[in-house]
Amino acid sequence: MNLFDVYPLNDIEITKAAGSNVWDANEQQYLDLYGGHAVISIGHTHPHYVSRLTNQLNKVGFYSNSVKIPLQVQLAEKLGEVSGKKDFQLFLCNSGAEANENALKLASFYNGRKKVIAFTGAFHGRTSLAVAVTDNPKIVAPVNQTENVIFLPFNNEIALEETFKAQGNDISAVIMEGIQGVGGIKEASKSFLQKIRALCDEYNAVYIADSVQCGYGRTGSFYSHDYAGVEADIYTMAKGMGNGFPVAGISIAPKFKPWHGELGTTFGGNHLACAAALAVLEVIEKDNLIKNAEEVGNYLIAELKKFEQVVEVRGRGLMIGIELPSELAHVKKELLFTHHIFTGEAKPNVIRLLPALNLTKAHADEFLEAFGRALKA
Repeated sequence: MNLFDVYPLNDIEITKAAGSNVWDANEQQYLDLYGGHAVISIGHTHPHYVSRLTNQLNKVGFYSNSVKIPLQVQLAEKLGEVSGKKDFQLFLCNSGAEANENALKLASFYNGRKKVIAFTGAFHGRTSLAVAVTDNPKIVAPVNQTENVIFLPFNNEIALEETFKAQGNDISAVIMEGIQGVGGIKEASKSFLQKIRALCDEYNAVYIADSVQCGYGRTGSFYSHDYAGVEADIYTMAKGMGNGFPVAGISIAPKFKPWHGELGTTFGGNHLACAAALAVLEVIEKDNLIKNAEEVGNYLIAELKKFEQVVEVRGRGLMIGIELPSELAHVKKELLFTHHIFTGEAKPNVIRLLPALNLTKAHADEFLEAFGRALKA
């Protein structure tokens, strides 16, 4: 049997990882500024993380949600403390797409409506509802197509107001990333996020803050939406939540009252997933990594803006997009194969930086030096 060939692969096999570095099968060291799509939040193979998982595996690795799992309660309490949402409720699942799927479903249960507002450039996942609110027709199969999704221009308050005025009583939810990842590190303005909150309040729609990539401390706030000074109804999270272990969740405002069977999952919130997620929050809190993301991110952004060849630098904290002119489209590969630095991309010519939140200034300088040389190659 062959693998189903859906991934364009770099000819690199990673065999070891520690902190912000990985090594290939030839023992070549790389600086990892991508963290496997913003997944590695506290660094590869962090000792506390490894210890937490190993100790838990030696006790019990899995049982279903038909029994009490105290680790889930501990995780909910710790997440409430670190995120500042102590009165919210936590539902645990396995992936970002599943988190968004459940958030949209919960919103529809809440107000009995079908219409969802999403935005140009959005990426919310590949499952049925999540891909329907993703702005990429190529990955929307015919079975996923629905007339219930309204795509509006990103950051366009007038279009948002007009749509609510015309269809407000049919709108179940508004879903948006505080900073679009796949869309090219494009940030929602404060006034746009505040407008979403106001209109959702006026029409009893649900504000879903997709924080799968832009959340969990990456931007210098726990959720990237926080900087607007308003609270969403549901926050979705995944990627950095487990530092590589599959775990995701939705943080749900107290106005939502659950009923047995409303949502469900087999693997979500299992013992190992909770141990991984607790380890991540403990390290984030103990090592003040949200502040570090802000400080090192500010430094990187300021330094990157000094390069004349760069069209634009976007983002906050350690979620950074570097837009290059088309003649410099080779720079990402140059960074990887010549300077041994992993970065991400957004089409057509945006380099994405999504490193671990404990990235050091020394690592930032290592990248900046290599980036300068790559621009001249």
